Amino acid sequence: MRPAFTGAELAATGLGKYVAWLADHGRRFDTYHDLWAWSVDDLEDFWASLWDFYDVAGSRGNCVLADRAMPGASWFPTARLNYAESVLGGVDDPSRVAIVGRSQTRAPVELTFGELTDQVRRARAAFQSLGVRKGDRVVGYLPNVPEAVVAMLATASLGATWACCPPEFGAKSVIDRLAQLEPTLLIAVSGYTYGTKEVDRTAELQTIRAALPTVRDVVGLTYGIHTVPDAHVWEWLLEEQSTEVPLEFEPVSFDHPLWTLFSSGTTGLPKAVVHSHGGITLEHLKLHGLHLDTRDGDRVLLMTTTGWTVWNCLVSALMVGASIVVTDGNPLHPDLEEPWRTVAETGVTLFGTSPGYLMACRNESMRPGDTFDLSAVRTLGVTGAVLPAEAYDWLYDVLPADVYLNSMSGGTDICSNFVSGNPWVPVYRGELSAPTLGADVAAFDDDGNEVTDQVGELVIRAPMPSMPVAFWNDNDMERYLAAYFDIYPGIWRHGDWVTVSDRQSVVIQGRSDATLNRGGVRIGTAEFYNLIEALPEVEDSLVVHLEDLTGGPGELMLFVQLAEGHEMDADTVKALKTIIRRELSPRHVPDLVAAVPAVPRTLTGKKLETPIKKILAGAPPERVVSPGSVTNYDAIEAYRIAALKTV
Repeated sequence: MRPAFTGAELAATGLGKYVAWLADHGRRFDTYHDLWAWSVDDLEDFWASLWDFYDVAGSRGNCVLADRAMPGASWFPTARLNYAESVLGGVDDPSRVAIVGRSQTRAPVELTFGELTDQVRRARAAFQSLGVRKGDRVVGYLPNVPEAVVAMLATASLGATWACCPPEFGAKSVIDRLAQLEPTLLIAVSGYTYGTKEVDRTAELQTIRAALPTVRDVVGLTYGIHTVPDAHVWEWLLEEQSTEVPLEFEPVSFDHPLWTLFSSGTTGLPKAVVHSHGGITLEHLKLHGLHLDTRDGDRVLLMTTTGWTVWNCLVSALMVGASIVVTDGNPLHPDLEEPWRTVAETGVTLFGTSPGYLMACRNESMRPGDTFDLSAVRTLGVTGAVLPAEAYDWLYDVLPADVYLNSMSGGTDICSNFVSGNPWVPVYRGELSAPTLGADVAAFDDDGNEVTDQVGELVIRAPMPSMPVAFWNDNDMERYLAAYFDIYPGIWRHGDWVTVSDRQSVVIQGRSDATLNRGGVRIGTAEFYNLIEALPEVEDSLVVHLEDLTGGPGELMLFVQLAEGHEMDADTVKALKTIIRRELSPRHVPDLVAAVPAVPRTLTGKKLETPIKKILAGAPPERVVSPGSVTNYDAIEAYRIAALKTV
């Protein structure tokens, strides 16, 4: 739909400059696919070249890949660096704006790079005064505001490890995640404004604090009318720090934990996915500089909360000299046009959003390119779900003709993308243009054979530096191995069904495991079960998510086997949805709640989540499930019947 960049247009991109730099150093490539093949065949040279091209602060050492086995690849074993230094050290003019903050809780704010650096310096000193040291964990219960960025960078500068949940998460969701880390310090808000509604989270915060016994100190951020009782005050704590204390960056090993992101919790507690300073630094330089074409002086807005991996990617745009826009509140208040309005008002060059939002705009016949001044926008990034082919047609009709549409797919697991567009390949309608550099992407059949132009499992055949260092408290790597290496030994299986074409473009077909992808955020079935099945009226339950092929949020279905003496009436449905909204989050609220006689399970006791999903999507039960291999086989028909109704 849009041809690849060529000539001077390509030369002006970050990718074009990198290719020219490689040529100056004796490596010439005629096509992107030649460059990609080199990047996965010669891992050592490729990843070393990124370090050198971006002149990463720190010492690289002489060894790039000491062990390429998966899992357990050992990257840059003698390197020393700090992610925060790469974020804060790349801009010569401290008066340039670094962060633009838009919130429905308070007035707009801006931080220059100089002010950001000073706040990180003060926060670092404050954290040290509270006893935070290298290896400690600092956690946040924070919205997407500049203070969250400051707190994360200050934590990283000390060699401590960061993790964060947004305040929209209920207490149980937060505790299930943060308690695993045994944090030392908690930074939090006690409420926020969502559109025109004031949301008080004081009770939830009190519950969270009580469930984190290792927390020695709590720092409260005054946010609008909301203050945190019995806590240090963020503003005062930073103000108290001496102006003489320098900002320093603890040199850490390449694989030293930087932050922890969380999986959906499909098989129990959410997996605490640990990412490293070195892996994220190199991967995000590649992501922004080569694939998203984020340039020095650009402005980036990615629609996200602090609980999604996209937030971490947003912060990393600072590494290439771009400024970022952080937003908090109801993104669709006062109307569906608000994100486009913010893009226009803040001069955004890279706007990242979801297929669901774009399809909602399309369904309302919006023409944002006519309504708003989007002349600054150079790239539209789309991730979180599959972007339908018809959305490509609409976008190229209603946006400026030179906007580059980059549809991407990756995950929390690598905090980046496996497949994406880039300036050197065309935009293909309904497809993701190519594997990213350094990502040895393929589709495998059940027997581990590579397949082309047919549906297969998305696999990665070579290690990447941003693959998780570990899962927290998974000392024997049992959960890590089960998550990615249970099917194809030594090959990363990501859990997506994909079709890879003979030109290497990719179509994502949906999740191949039981994880629920809701609005771009993975939701784990275990989170439902742990909450719902603790209720006296619930005997058992099963939840599935059916993707919407037109790009909408899909349908989240909760099937409940009621305890004896209870019935599924309107009050029961309301009660279930209310507790899910309160204890988990609004994203978890199912579209359909239905009563079923029993929950089918395998003979080892596992619920038939994926088989039920396939059956509800239209597959004949006899082709999906063998009656002799499951319990309660006769109950399956009740799911098909219930799915046709809405309670």
